[in-house]
Amino acid sequence: MVSRFWSKVKMTIHLHSYLNIVKQESPGAVESIKKTVNELIPKYIESFTHKDHVKGLLLGQVQSGKTGQMLGIIASAADADSAFSVFVLLTSDMTGLQQQTYKRALAAMDTFNVCDEHDEMRFREIGKRKPSLIVLKKNSKILKKWRNIIAKSGFLQSGRPIFIIDDEADAASLNTKVNKKEQSSINSHLNDIVNLATSSFYLQVTATPQSLFLQTRKSGWQPSFVYYFPPGKGYLGGDFFYSKPKPFTCRYTADDELSILLDTEDTPDGMKRAIETYLVTCAHDVLKERAKVCNFLVHPSVRKNDHELIRYKIEAYVQFIFRDIGAKTVRDLLEDAWKNLRKSRPDIVAFNEIIEFLGKKDLQISVYKLNSSPDSSSRRTFDTGFNIIVGGNSLGRGVTFKHLQTVYYCRSAKTPQADTFWQHCRMFGYDRDPMLMRVFIPEPLFFLFAEINASNEMLIKQIEHGNLKDIQIITDTKIKPTRKSVIDQEKYSLIVGGVDYFPPRPDQNDALNVDSILESYTEEGVHDISIDEAVAILESFASDPDNDWSISAYINALQSIKSHKDMQNIVKLIVRRNRNISRGTGTLLSPGDRELGKKYEDVSVITLYRLNGRKENGWDGRPFWIPNIKLPVGKVFHRVD
Repeated sequence: MVSRFWSKVKMTIHLHSYLNIVKQESPGAVESIKKTVNELIPKYIESFTHKDHVKGLLLGQVQSGKTGQMLGIIASAADADSAFSVFVLLTSDMTGLQQQTYKRALAAMDTFNVCDEHDEMRFREIGKRKPSLIVLKKNSKILKKWRNIIAKSGFLQSGRPIFIIDDEADAASLNTKVNKKEQSSINSHLNDIVNLATSSFYLQVTATPQSLFLQTRKSGWQPSFVYYFPPGKGYLGGDFFYSKPKPFTCRYTADDELSILLDTEDTPDGMKRAIETYLVTCAHDVLKERAKVCNFLVHPSVRKNDHELIRYKIEAYVQFIFRDIGAKTVRDLLEDAWKNLRKSRPDIVAFNEIIEFLGKKDLQISVYKLNSSPDSSSRRTFDTGFNIIVGGNSLGRGVTFKHLQTVYYCRSAKTPQADTFWQHCRMFGYDRDPMLMRVFIPEPLFFLFAEINASNEMLIKQIEHGNLKDIQIITDTKIKPTRKSVIDQEKYSLIVGGVDYFPPRPDQNDALNVDSILESYTEEGVHDISIDEAVAILESFASDPDNDWSISAYINALQSIKSHKDMQNIVKLIVRRNRNISRGTGTLLSPGDRELGKKYEDVSVITLYRLNGRKENGWDGRPFWIPNIKLPVGKVFHRVD
């Protein structure tokens, strides 16, 4: 094995070369990458034992520069420990995305042997002289093929570890058959690649970690550490697009626009306003910015037939605008769009210049479908031209759109998944003109995204506090955190806000301890206490794992509420003494106290009863306290045992 001393003597050959190349294209990204490697490498790579299989998580925002961070970590890992000679970078199972990542790595990692999926000979030959980076799709056939190639190469002999970076690790890597007591093929192949070496460093990467945090430790896919890198300067994300009150970027559309699009011959008003806004934006960009690209994303549903119908309607309306641009009705529509844009961009090109430019018909607008159908434009990059892109699932995870300025979103679901919907936010990123951004969306969907944004921010705050085992995922009652198939349902449970919870078998030995803690709290009225004070009280009570009563779960829920920007740091405390309640009645609260607790929907309520514990009531014959906990209405707290 290569000694640590030798790896340190080599210093930062790979990182230095990589950052010099990055500086030419994205100088603003260099400092962020340096910060990540300076914090992550010493803590996790330099201390790597070469005996363990380590899984960690690199967390970033949607389209915040994760690929640049991943390549920087690979370069730094090779510098820090030259025992790492085989690196595998996994992408989603999309040829266009895999090729995009491969070409970027090939251009930026000039000290590495960068291999495509078909570069077996290159890997075998050049891999003897340079560390190899293999960019693979998460595809069963590809993973099985490269498992065998790496095994036969002999590069992992003599105890050398393998380094794997799994982009969008929450998407396809997890075991989708966990509840059938089986293993899905992708998950199995990834385990096989990990087990080629006696030790491994596996870095999961995503912007939506809900499913990863809901993995059990036994599964082997729960991260042992998390590193969050904040987005760089100029990033437009959730707080920009989904703040409360509604930001200027948002324009509400009718709730029934999707049905009008699909079930009638009409084009709904919201879609028309979005097209008019996009045309004015394109004209401004060409006239003032000399732009050569401007994109418009339309995300209506997952059905491919829907995409074709909507593309036809968009093309027809664009043609109508250009054909009748001299008509007063068309000019008035475009002027309304221009006036709306001028509210946020006062220096927008004058309207008469916009009309004159559009009237020349020199602006070539192309409308594309982007999905898995044979006639889809899935291999295009949309880095040039003025494009309207219609699609569904293909508009998510990893797909980037340069200078995306207009978005029309009307996709709905009966019970939306937080991670899936958040990945639809392709408008997030760096190269947008913030003052000309517009998102056309129904009001209920806007508030859905606003809720997911608040939940994500709360999650990041918990991560920044550093206690990984106490991370709590909170969603609205109408939102699932992730898909059911990747969570072990035997270990998964919910705490639903607005429901009263109390231990079925309370600890009957806590009276003296809790008496002293609650001494200052009278039975009169309702006490306002902080979440920290509430946690200190609850820590006096014991858990009952046999009956699914975990006091730590309620404590974690309260602490996560404290991190939620839209929730109050207040707990209502109700204290009652000298109570005689029989065991096994199935209820705890008196009707009056139950109604009292219901008055407080937006905050948590803790009701503490001191029972006399008489034997004739089925207890042990001594006093004790029993807690009743009700978390805020409308929230669901997800946990895995």
